[in-house]
Amino acid sequence: MGVVEPRWRLIETDEGVVERLRQMLGIHPALCRILAQRGIHTFDDAKRFFRPSLSHLHSPFQLRDMERAVERVLRAVRNGERILLYGDYDADGITGVALLYAFLSRFHPLLDYYLPDREREGYGISLAGIEYACQTNTSLLITVDCGTHAHRPIALAKEYGIDVIVCDHHLPEEEGWPPAYATLNPKRPDCPYPNKHLSGCGVAFKLAQGLCQARNAAPEEWEDLLDLVALSTCCDLVALVGENRTLTHFGLERLGHQARIGVWALVQKSGCSPPLKVRDVVFGLGPLVNAAGRMGDARDAVRLLLSNDRRNALQQAAVLVAKNRRRQQIERTATARAIRQLTQQRGFKQRKSIVWFESSLPRGIAGIVASRLAEHFHRPTLVLTQSGEMATGSGRSVPGFDLYAALKHCQHLLTSFGGHTHAAGMELAVTQVPALIEQFEAVVQERLPPEAEQPEIPLCSVLELADVTPAFWRTLKQFAPFGPGNMTPIFLARGVRDSGYSRCLHSGHVQFSVRQGDGPIFTGVGYNMAKHFQQIRHEPFDLAFSLQEDMFQGTASLCLRARALRPASRELPDE
Repeated sequence: MGVVEPRWRLIETDEGVVERLRQMLGIHPALCRILAQRGIHTFDDAKRFFRPSLSHLHSPFQLRDMERAVERVLRAVRNGERILLYGDYDADGITGVALLYAFLSRFHPLLDYYLPDREREGYGISLAGIEYACQTNTSLLITVDCGTHAHRPIALAKEYGIDVIVCDHHLPEEEGWPPAYATLNPKRPDCPYPNKHLSGCGVAFKLAQGLCQARNAAPEEWEDLLDLVALSTCCDLVALVGENRTLTHFGLERLGHQARIGVWALVQKSGCSPPLKVRDVVFGLGPLVNAAGRMGDARDAVRLLLSNDRRNALQQAAVLVAKNRRRQQIERTATARAIRQLTQQRGFKQRKSIVWFESSLPRGIAGIVASRLAEHFHRPTLVLTQSGEMATGSGRSVPGFDLYAALKHCQHLLTSFGGHTHAAGMELAVTQVPALIEQFEAVVQERLPPEAEQPEIPLCSVLELADVTPAFWRTLKQFAPFGPGNMTPIFLARGVRDSGYSRCLHSGHVQFSVRQGDGPIFTGVGYNMAKHFQQIRHEPFDLAFSLQEDMFQGTASLCLRARALRPASRELPDE
């Protein structure tokens, strides 16, 4: 958890709702508490949650401007116009471009795609990209995961006679929405679309779905795009609730069994094994896709995702694996250097924010290093690197702090910025970096809630280990896919003792073997918990844990994943 010890918190729950759910569903009260905590209060809510269906997806035409967007694409198809797909260089933009290209190429041959160079062009629609569109006689440009902030490039496109359809999910800047032909963004204040948490690729998927409906195409035409939607939804860390959870549920099924050849190759080279879980996508597939844009040309990942040749796809995936390994090495070195430099700064312990400026840091690594530092120190973090006279970078937040809102209070120092509550990108003159360091700290000092200064472990329920039965686990598995908004449940087992067979591993992890009283023995793992080993060997302790299923030689076994421990206490954590 980094250098800050976490606070244990029992999630507040309406026990009346829990009891009603228990009577209706006949499942363990701890499982009913999880349902209640996630807003599931009725039998119909539970049925919809446990039995997701593609029929639950919202109509794409609930998105503002969808009719205009569909009409414009179909007109381009009828008239034989050239369409350029423009995506951001991360997994969301890459998968979105691949999705629209795979879909549109079935009935329209005049297609091209463009992804900006991270170092030369930066985030979003670049003027160079618009010039490329003009030079290639493009008359319709469709963006994915960018465009909301591209006022000047989209205005230039209009001057060139190029219509722009924006598929994005970012919040706008002060000047509002760009002058696009159509802007598909569920975060538009005038957009009635129920799901405000679509990924950028998810918005592109809704455009494809809308085109299918307008063309009276079979549902299979959009269903086979779900592998790419799941890849983007998981990697972009959007909320896995409602429609997103349904898209991810069916997308993960396709990733494991019906994925397109390029995605299949990624799975093969990632070392992940079906059935895939969200964490396999986030930590196994996503970094390989992102490595293309971080360490070279993002179009390499698009070409892989569109590949129809297994041998070639495996070769391309192997290249991304090598790039990702180089990225990991650079990231580890940079993060260690940042931690060392920051902790040596005078007054660092008193500061509530981090702004680390490293002029030689590769631009594609800034976001990852920001994530590592935010996790390690549990502080809102900006990491900046230098490009000419400009500093560019990425920011990551901590739960409970709106990073995007904080940057709005610093915008007089920035030439551009954009992003979300938890992550953002920015650009400013190098000469303004010292001012940003102080202004960002002042904003964080003023706006960071006291409860956000310490990481917390949200506990779903107190649970006796003896209640962890095969039936309990079968029901709990149906809560997946787990992710933001539907996180893996963490339970509290009180008064746990070592069975005598726990052991400390050379890796710094602990192999647990524990029990409560004379109850059954459970095994599990605690990552980086070797410092607690002597404590658990000699005294009872409270254990915060989740459950997971491990596979060994084709046999599945249920085990504990230790999240934290503390000396046994008679007091429950605060609600």
